[in-house]
Amino acid sequence: MEIRVLRYFLTVAREENITKAANVLHITQPTLSRQLMQLEKELDAQLFIRGKHRLTLTDEGMLLKKRAEEIITLTHKMEKEFLNKDNMVHGEIFIGGGETRAMHSVSKVMKQFHELYPHVQFHIYSGNADDVKEKLDKGLLDFGLLVEPVDIEKYDFIRLKEKDRWGPWF
Repeated sequence: MEIRVLRYFLTVAREENITKAANVLHITQPTLSRQLMQLEKELDAQLFIRGKHRLTLTDEGMLLKKRAEEIITLTHKMEKEFLNKDNMVHGEIFIGGGETRAMHSVSKVMKQFHELYPHVQFHIYSGNADDVKEKLDKGLLDFGLLVEPVDIEKYDFIRLKEKDRWGPWF
């Protein structure tokens, strides 16, 4: 099975019409029809219910659509990684902090960052303000989350919107 044919299949599934899909793909309608028939033969499955002017996916077609989308996404990601390998970001980020509300926001940013840069690893250290400051001073943390009041004069810092307080947050 070829990636090209999966792309053809997904285009037909989206357009619900072989002629429209062929135009989008810039290939002839007979060529596209032949590719789809070969795909159905290769998988030993009927992928479409063919109506007069519209194609509908069968259950097997829906399964292939889901898997083909995953494969195309992974293929695109791999191509992008290899094309940008000289600019690939990788390394480790060490974060220290207490169990604060801000950690929820930081974890969201970490997730988004990791999706863009999967070769970056995060390490989280949980401790009180004195422990975090000590590790920052020793260069063991890249940044820390501290709850005020705490002496932060010697650090570059950003105040976050989240406010912490003792007791329930709700």
